[in-house]
Amino acid sequence: MQGVQFLLAISLAFTFASASDPSPLQDFCVALKDAKNDAVFVNGKFCKDPKLVTPEDFFFSGLNVPGNTSNRLGSKVTSVNVEQIPGLNTLGVSLARIDYAPYGLNSPLIHHRATGILVLLQGTLYVGFVTSNPDNRLISKVLYPGDVFVFPAGLIHFHFNIGKTNAVAITGLSSQNPGVITIADSVFGSNPLINPDVLSKAFKLDKNLVTQLQSRL
Repeated sequence: MQGVQFLLAISLAFTFASASDPSPLQDFCVALKDAKNDAVFVNGKFCKDPKLVTPEDFFFSGLNVPGNTSNRLGSKVTSVNVEQIPGLNTLGVSLARIDYAPYGLNSPLIHHRATGILVLLQGTLYVGFVTSNPDNRLISKVLYPGDVFVFPAGLIHFHFNIGKTNAVAITGLSSQNPGVITIADSVFGSNPLINPDVLSKAFKLDKNLVTQLQSRL
């Protein structure tokens, strides 16, 4: 009986293992940016001929340059994903530099394809994420230089500079193209706009306020 249970456990382990993402079958797959317009791909991008790959395919310069935070949110994200480094294709990682003016905000957002890990280099940030329904629990923390915080994939999260000086952070992401859904922009700034009656009822807001928010975003 114990032998049968052991074999069943081994079988289940291999079943779960085979259900995970497959490992790449090549050293790298540098993305092609000039594939034909009628080409179709499901995940990642088409691969460049390995014999034509150069060091520049794996290189990005300029992350030391502060981002321009003179915008309505007072923050700037400088992404370094597969669009900037073609060699990241199929490797499952990317990163970003985030600059914050005093009281600058990286507005509540979702990375639907990636977990994020943030390290604060300068300033003071109030960060957090909200767990899924039905709890909707806020997990938050004030960060200081050298502190690290993790944001689980697919959960709403935010970063807010609560200091009187600029702040700088680096975020690592577990996807070559993590995707971004900014909550306010998506809900109140969609194209075309969502019917104000829908948002008025959902957020328990006066319809006129909803239309004002839509006009601003």
